[in-house]
Amino acid sequence: MSSARKPAPPRQEYSSTLARIEKIKSHLDHAPRGSKLKSKVCIITGVGSLKGIGRATALLYAHEGARHLYLLDYSGENLPDLQETIQSRYPDVKVTTIQADAADEDSISGLCDRVMKEEGRLDVFFANAGYASRWLLDDITEEIFMNSMRVNTLSVFLAIKYAARAMVQTNPSRGKDEGGGSIILTASIAGIRSGAGPLDCEISLVKRLHGLNLTITPDSASKAAVNNMAQTAAYQLQKTNIRVNSICPGLIETGMTDLTFTTARLRGTQHKIGQLNPLGRHGIPEEVAQLALFLASDDSSYVNAQNIAVDGGLTGSIPVVPGKMG
Repeated sequence: MSSARKPAPPRQEYSSTLARIEKIKSHLDHAPRGSKLKSKVCIITGVGSLKGIGRATALLYAHEGARHLYLLDYSGENLPDLQETIQSRYPDVKVTTIQADAADEDSISGLCDRVMKEEGRLDVFFANAGYASRWLLDDITEEIFMNSMRVNTLSVFLAIKYAARAMVQTNPSRGKDEGGGSIILTASIAGIRSGAGPLDCEISLVKRLHGLNLTITPDSASKAAVNNMAQTAAYQLQKTNIRVNSICPGLIETGMTDLTFTTARLRGTQHKIGQLNPLGRHGIPEEVAQLALFLASDDSSYVNAQNIAVDGGLTGSIPVVPGKMG
């Protein structure tokens, strides 16, 4: 007689998944304050979404004792709420919000200059700002393609260029006896594997609706460039003690992927989201933020030039059907 455990029905299993996700979301409400980022001055771009990776990371950095957070977003709508939330929970953390374009050179160079004038040091630059397009191949114009490259790739280049200039500077009076820092880039598993990005679920839906079987998105190209820049920049900055790594999220429930989740809920198929990866579920911004914390902290002092996936294991294999051997 087989002793194999009988799997729970999909919807019952999904209820357990939701409970697990809610527990992860509320982690900071119960965790004691940490000190992984004590005295560190950090810049984070792309913090405007109320359920985004940037916001979750800003809260986690504050929880871990960052000295000063400079938070930038193209839209200023939610910046006051983010600043108030952080300062009410963590009054010892300085917070400065900036409404600006992360792909504008004057804005990024000016921000890095401001940080050095006000704090005398820059330790972490998390280039998280990004743009997601949802277009079929025939509908992608030159303007659409180049806008994706500008927001997703140029913004990262500017972050690396100007953050590195600031990070190499020493300032013993501010506790920085040697140059160095961590530059973190948000890429995507779409930059690692074709069809692996979080928006491919949405594109697949559009294909079904239009009877099409071929799509390509500028996002994959731009995020592949981000992954390459993490590796290239690390060698451009060799022996400076500046580390450059990229984070490659999979299917994470954020404002950018809202259509995927909304559509699935309307169709009653939300329990199928993320079923192709080994964990069998989607991720949430707080889980990506934990990797951003690791890369920002001294815990990752020997991690450099890496493209790290946070995808539940999706990119670990070519697609397989569970339980089928042929």
